[in-house]
Amino acid sequence: MKAIVLASSKGIGKGISEELNLICDTVIDTSTTNLNTSKLDQVKEFVEKERETDVLVLNTGGPPAKDFYQIEEDEWYKYHNQLFYSFVYILQNIKINKGGYIFLISSHQITEPTEKMSLSVAYRTAFSSVFKILSKGYAKDQISCINIAPGPIGTDRLKGLVDDMDEFQKSLPMGRVGKVKELSLFVKSIIENDIKYLTGVTINFDGGLSKYIF
Repeated sequence: MKAIVLASSKGIGKGISEELNLICDTVIDTSTTNLNTSKLDQVKEFVEKERETDVLVLNTGGPPAKDFYQIEEDEWYKYHNQLFYSFVYILQNIKINKGGYIFLISSHQITEPTEKMSLSVAYRTAFSSVFKILSKGYAKDQISCINIAPGPIGTDRLKGLVDDMDEFQKSLPMGRVGKVKELSLFVKSIIENDIKYLTGVTINFDGGLSKYIF
């Protein structure tokens, strides 16, 4: 079994890659040094090399928290590519083998956005919609599409967004942020146990933080 994990040099991507290395014959890791998804020339070059896979993890870093009126034009273009079009291009050009899996690592912000994250939310939500549409077509080949929307997970990115981590954790339902290992093991268990009927869904991996019912 072959897996491709995007943005796997640290954080959630690295955690998932480490777990998939235990169950897959080949794991293709990427980082901003060999695949910066905001740069389409790198994306196209990567796709030319990796034409097919059994497992695809669509993961990428996100933009900094920023007031909507402070976001500059070049940032909209950059994150359009990084969070949206690069994933579209990859899905259009990399074959997912029958019985495979596609995991999208998005954000709990797509369901309950906050003021400073409009740049991230705009493109993550847009691609989540495309991913949902595509899931029915993939289902015909027994390919499961799972959108994992992480809440606060203990990564360097979260540390860069939160001023006082101790106070922030106290405000969370579980009194702590999530562990990368928890999310990584979830991805691994889906594949390892051949769970196929869970597809076309968004799973809020947020420790009970979200307030909505559906």
